[in-house]
Parts: sequence; C-alpha cells; structure tokens
Amino acid sequence: MTLNLKFSAQDWARIKRDWTAWWNQELDRPMVVVDIYEWEGKSFIPQLDGWDIEKNIFPVDPVIDHFQKMLENVTFYGDSWPRWWPNFGAGIVAGFQGAVVGVDDNTVWFEPPQDKALQDIRLEYDPQNFWWRWVKAITQRAVERWGPEVTVATTDLGGNADILASLRGTQNLLMDLYDTPDTVEGLVAQTTQLWLRYYDELFEIIKTADNGTTAWTPMWCPGRYYMLQSDFAYMISPPMFERFVLPDLETICNHLDYGFYHLDGKNQIPHLDMLLGIENLYGIQWVPGDGAPPHEEWLPLLKRIRDGGKLCQIFVSAQGALTIARELGGKGFAFMINDPPAADEIGGLIQELYAL
Repeated sequence: MTLNLKFSAQDWARIKRDWTAWWNQELDRPMVVVDIYEWEGKSFIPQLDGWDIEKNIFPVDPVIDHFQKMLENVTFYGDSWPRWWPNFGAGIVAGFQGAVVGVDDNTVWFEPPQDKALQDIRLEYDPQNFWWRWVKAITQRAVERWGPEVTVATTDLGGNADILASLRGTQNLLMDLYDTPDTVEGLVAQTTQLWLRYYDELFEIIKTADNGTTAWTPMWCPGRYYMLQSDFAYMISPPMFERFVLPDLETICNHLDYGFYHLDGKNQIPHLDMLLGIENLYGIQWVPGDGAPPHEEWLPLLKRIRDGGKLCQIFVSAQGALTIARELGGKGFAFMINDPPAADEIGGLIQELYAL
C-alpha cells in the first residue's frame, strides 16, 4: 500500500535542520508543533480486542494499515512531521517482565502477576515474552512499510521505579523503601540495565529508516532520544529520589544522545534541582497535572528550567504558548499546541510565536 503524505522532501530537510539546531540551543525561536486531523480515526492505542493473543498471532499489517490512513489525513504545521508512536501503555517493560497487561479501547494498565515478596521478584530478559515480541514485530513492520517517510517512535518503556511498582504494587513498594531499601536499590538498578537492552534493540530497528528518532512526546531528534519519567517520584521525598531514581536517570542519560525528563505534577518540583544538575539531561517537560493551573501560570518554574540551561517542552493551548513566549521569550521552548485554531489562522499563530 503506497503511503501518500502531505509532506515533501523540502519539509523533511527543514525539520531535520531546525530540530537539530534546537537541540543544540542554536535556534533563537521556539519549536511549534501543530497537527490537524481530518479523519475521524484518531486512536493512538492499538486495539487489542479480537486479536488472537492466546495463539500469539500478530496481525501487524492491519494495524499499520489503520494508522497509515490516519497519517495520510494529517496536515503537519510548523515543526510537526510524519511520525507514529506504537503505544502499548506507559511502562510496558512491566509487561515484558510478566506483569498482567490490561487493555480496553482507551487505555492500558499493569498489575502484579502475583503477590510476591520483594526479594522473590526476578528480573530477566525473555526474548519470547509475548508483549516484547509484539512491540518488536510492530516496530519492525512499521519501519519496513514506511521507511524514511515516517519516524517510528520508541514505545513507552517506562521508568525504573514505575516498572517495579507495576510488578510489586505501588503501596507495597512504598513500604519497601523503608523496610528493605537495599533490595529496592538492587532491583531498580537491574531494571535500568534491562531498560537499556530493550531500548537498544528497538533503536537498532528504528535507525535503519535513517530519519531520526522520537518517543511518546513528539520531538524529532537526530540521535538516541527518550522522554524519561518516574511517576513514582511524585510520592517520595528528595532523599529517596536521589537514592532510588536519580542513578537510573543519570545512567540512561549517559547512554542516550538526548535525554529529557517528564516532570509530572507539583510534588515532583522538589526534585527539580537534582534534575537540573544532570549534565547529560537536555531538557524538562512540565505537566502541571489534573486540576492544576495551566502552563502559562507557572512562569517562574518555566524560567527556572530555562535559567538552569535546559530546554523545555510543554503541551499547551495556543494562548498559553503566546503568553509564555511573550513573558519569557520563545528560545528553548517546544510548544505542542493542543487546541489549534482554525486552519486559516494557524500560520499567523506560528509566525507570531517564531517572532517572540
């Protein structure tokens, strides 16, 4: 099936040039990503209902066909480009390690496979794990089908403590931090090494298309990039973050070419100074969280990130992006506009943001 995208060779050259300059902090304007979908099928989660999971049949091409229709009906504005993220849920590495994977039409979740004591949890690489085979198969097929015309993203592998929480249970793991901290420390370090192996195997597949990388957050990157995370960190103190999460982030950032961190919610703000101190961490994504004020009401925090020498990415309204750029300047920001104006007004919005 021929891929028919609204994207030219000149567009690709511009994307690669400008995103590379942004990563190097050589671009004086913000990156602005706006997508307009003109087709109703907008689901980003593979619909597993009806697929023959028990027999390990991988109907890969029908899935690729479905998302190809979506891609062909997207208009990419500003610094957006054709990309596809194979979404198997936030922290699918837990599934690779035997966690029960729950799926419905809207989300994916993970539950401990059984009630095990922390010291009885065994982490190991299993090339025959069903979910790992699925992720590799669909990533491989997408790259084969679309080649350099689409950037295929790395699936959402998750953070080390989040993965362990899916295998142990969040409440149990919180108690383990007090009861058996040395065992927790050893397991999160093992999780990090497994994470690196999964990432590298997927990168070896994705890099064959020779058109950059991306992850669950849409930023085009010329090298090894990932949006790192630790939702578990929302519930722990800075000293615990420093012991159980920070080493994972430092190890992975040293392995990647371009690491970013998903700072999700106000309870993660106490960890920010440690994050700003990670030399090879390129930037911070700020997510205020449900019920919190919008991004444009966090100007001191956003300024703190930029003054700390890091790039900053946010999913933001058009008006919010304008407010931030007017107050702080646009350099170093990547705005993913989540409520784009009418198509005939998008060009003006982008030009105004570029000028700030």
